[in-house]
Amino acid sequence: MSSEAERKMQFLFALRSRGVTDRRVLEAMERIDRGAFVRGLFAERAYEDMPLPISCGQTISQPSVVGLMTQALELHPRHKVLEVGTGSGYQAAILSQLARRVYTLERHRRLVKEAQAAFESLGISNITALAADGSRGLPEQAPFDRIIVTAAGEDPPGPLLAQLRIGGIMVVPVGQSDTMQRLVKVTRTEAGHEYHELGPARFVPLLEGLGEK
Repeated sequence: MSSEAERKMQFLFALRSRGVTDRRVLEAMERIDRGAFVRGLFAERAYEDMPLPISCGQTISQPSVVGLMTQALELHPRHKVLEVGTGSGYQAAILSQLARRVYTLERHRRLVKEAQAAFESLGISNITALAADGSRGLPEQAPFDRIIVTAAGEDPPGPLLAQLRIGGIMVVPVGQSDTMQRLVKVTRTEAGHEYHELGPARFVPLLEGLGEK
C-alpha cells in the first residue's frame, strides 16, 4: 500500500473513531484534500486530526470537528447553505460536495482570496465566498436550508436564526470563553427553535465588522 493510501486510511479511521459515521460525509472528506488548505510549515500535518494555524491569526478546525458539524447539518443535495467564518475554506469545500450551493462569509479579505484560490485549484464552482460581517448573515440570499457557524458567540446570533428556513438546521458553537463552549444544533420549527447539544467545542470568537486584511 502506498504511503498516500495509508495516510488516507488513517485519516478516515480517525474520523470514524471520533463519531463521524455518515457515509456521504466520509466520502466528501476523502475527496477533498485538506492539504490544499494548509500552507507553509504545517503542510505536512494536514492529515492529522488537529487544528492548525492559518493566516490572519485564525485556525483550520480539526477534521473530526468539521466532520461532526457537517454530519449534524443533515445535508441534502438540493440544500442552500450559509457558512459564517470561511477561514481556510476547508469546511466550505466539504459542504460543496453535499449541497447545491454554499455561501461563505469571512471578515478577513486575505482569507477569502486564499480560499477562492484553493476552490479553483480543486475545480469547485458551487461556492460563493464573500468578505462580509458574518454576524449579520446574508439577508439577500435568505432563507437558507442550513447554516453553519465556525466562531463562537454568547448565543446563536439572532440575524442568523431569522435567515434559517422553517425546518432548517443551524450548527453553532456557543459560549463566552474558549474554555466554556458547547456545540449546539438548532432546528427552526413553526413554533420556534429546538436546541440540541452536541458536546464541548473550542472556536475563535464571532466578531462583528470586517478585519483589517
